[in-house]
Amino acid sequence: MKQLALPVRFGMVTSGCLIAYFLILSLFGLHTNVFFSLFNGVITAFGIYETIKYLSLRDKESFGYGKGFVAGMVTGFVATLIFTMFFALYATEINAGFLEELSTVFFKDFKNFEGIVFFTVAVMGFATTLVLTLSFMQLFKTSNNLKKGSA
Repeated sequence: MKQLALPVRFGMVTSGCLIAYFLILSLFGLHTNVFFSLFNGVITAFGIYETIKYLSLRDKESFGYGKGFVAGMVTGFVATLIFTMFFALYATEINAGFLEELSTVFFKDFKNFEGIVFFTVAVMGFATTLVLTLSFMQLFKTSNNLKKGSA
């Protein structure tokens, strides 16, 4: 459990940044424009990158691909779960007209739209987490190749 404390904390901070970004967009009425949700990937990427980087600096000797991969996945999953819960709360309780406004922009039929939106938000977050973690681990993994000139 101690191994997961750092990624969980980074995930909570990342979700806080995602929520803050969403609320700032909503202040300007831009939260229904899906184009702006692309920046969520940048925020998530920064959180995952910083988690893996911090972990690799802190645990230089014991840091490995598996440890970094788990840290990145936990960070992204925690951020996604918290943001999805906030998104569901926002769409159903805080701004009940949000989903109707979003559906008129993108879909003509509002039936079953609520569940589809929440599912889509979660799947996008999980997919982004997996791809970014795999990408960042290419930067932080140690090479098993022999050093030149040591043969």
